[in-house]
This record gives sequence, structure tokens and C-alpha cells, in this order.
Amino acid sequence: MPTRDPELEGFLALIAARRSPRTVEAYRRDLTALGTYLGKPIAGATLDELETYTAQLRADGLSAATIARRTAAARSFFKHQQLLGARTDNPAAGIKLPRRAKPLPKTLSPGEAERLIAAAAGTQPRALRDQALVELLYGAGLRVSECVGLEKAGVDLDDRLVRVIGKGGKERVVPIGRHAAEALRRYLARGRPFLDRRHRPELFLNARGGGLTRAGAFLILRTLAEKAGLDPQRVHPHLLRHSFATHLLEGGADLRSVQEMLGHADLSTTELYTHVTDRRRRELYFQAHPHARRRKEESVTRSARRTAHGPGVGSGVADDEGGTREERT
Repeated sequence: MPTRDPELEGFLALIAARRSPRTVEAYRRDLTALGTYLGKPIAGATLDELETYTAQLRADGLSAATIARRTAAARSFFKHQQLLGARTDNPAAGIKLPRRAKPLPKTLSPGEAERLIAAAAGTQPRALRDQALVELLYGAGLRVSECVGLEKAGVDLDDRLVRVIGKGGKERVVPIGRHAAEALRRYLARGRPFLDRRHRPELFLNARGGGLTRAGAFLILRTLAEKAGLDPQRVHPHLLRHSFATHLLEGGADLRSVQEMLGHADLSTTELYTHVTDRRRRELYFQAHPHARRRKEESVTRSARRTAHGPGVGSGVADDEGGTREERT
């Protein structure tokens, strides 16, 4: 039975007034694990001890996210100790955390995107609205907030452009394809007039004549996903934005143009999509090219030989083997 730590209990009692019970329990779990490792009250921990503890967590195979969470809990505790005057330093502030790998954006395949759009087919006002909404989310890569915030006056169907207000109030003009322009034209002519009971400026309206909300857009996509035979929990507005960027780059669009269309302030954010296209390009290559299939089979054979005979035999690593390991998620 672990010894009760009064300093820890006091800290948990304080944060319980501001945080949810689940968060408090997570703090308790993480800080108790630290105290168990130290074998003493955690208030007396030194930087060296905390660095050794973090190294042990890495050796135990804990993820970077878990290590970061445990370190954050320790930092909060020692900050509390500083405010009480019990310590003058925060040893956890000096812990170097492992870099957390950014997950690659998930996307729809072009075929899945087409199925989602086809699921919105119909001639009723709301069906015409849903078609236009999906076409804009996928065909222009808009954020859901940008899409529902679009005004009717911000659409130029002659030049096939939409004027959107992005993050930080920044305005940008995004081109739209022929299909999106046609869907918008049908909605504006035969759909929106039947929904516009309050003379609202928003482009997308709900069934009561008010502006469509983010929650409404999410619900529309989930309904269409189910109709299209896709997982409704997987499909959301940002998935269509990811798909837009990935499919553009796969089609040969240059990175800078995609950055401007997405409204990214930093090019490195857009570059994340190149990893998705590189991965997909390798997969297509291995599936389609006879030489690639043969090389991959040889790699598997060499890999099996290494497993059977140890690293000294067949230790050379083929290019496509290394690529395959990088693709693991």
C-alpha cells in the first residue's frame, strides 16, 4: 500500500475545483506513478531523478504523447509548489520531451469522394443545398466555418470563384471547379429561394430559413456518408479538405498554389500532404508495376532469411523495404 503523500493530495484537491473528475483522476494516476518510481514524496524530486524517470518511460516503450502528459502533470504539480513557496524551482520544466510525430491526414479516395457527392443527388431544396455544400467542401477545400460563413454575395459563378473569410479574419479567393459551380447554380436557382424565408445573407440555409451551422454541416455529411455506404464516424468536413489537398497534389498541382487555396499561413502545414501523396504513390507503384512487385517479393524473402539466420545474413535493406516501414502508422 503506497504511503499517502499530503502535498500530492493538496494539489489534487485544489485542481478538483477547476477540472473535471476524469482530469483529476488522470493527474492522480500520473503523479502516483512518479511517486512509486521515486520511492519518496514527489515534492522532493530533483531534475536528475525526473530525467532518469523519463528515460525509463522511453525504455518501457511508452508513447511520446503519454510521456508528454506525465511530464505536464509533474510541471503543474511543481508550479503549485512554487506558488505555495515550498520550492523555488520547477525541475519538470527542464525535461526534454520526445518529439511527437504528426499523424498523416486521413483522406477519402477519389472513388469514395464521388460516392459521397452522388449520395446527395436529388431535386428537393435541401438535396440541392447538400450537393452544393459537399461540392464546395471537397471542390474548394474550405473549412466548415468558412463554408457556413459564406455569403451569397461572395460567390462569383461567372468566374467560378468564392470569396471566403479564413482564420484571423483573412480573406482569400478560391477557384471552384465546373461541378461545384453547377451545383451552386442549381442550388441558388431552385433550392435556396425555397429556404430563404428570412432574407438572410448566408449562402447555406437550414430548413427553417436560418443560417446553416457547423453542427448542421456535420450532420448532413454523416447522413450522406451512411447513404453512400461509408463509415459516418469517419466522414467530417475536414476530411474533405484533406482529400481536396491530397488529390490536387496527386494531380500535379504545385505546393504553393495549394497553400494559397487552403489559406495556410505556413508552407510546412501544406507540406504534410506531400507525405500522404508519396505514400499513396508508392502503394500504387507496388500494386501496378511488375518490377516493383518482384522487388517487393524479394525483399520479403530477404526479411524472412534475416529472421531465421540473424542480422548477419542478408543484412542489406532494399529501398522499397525502408519505404514500407516508414508507411506504418
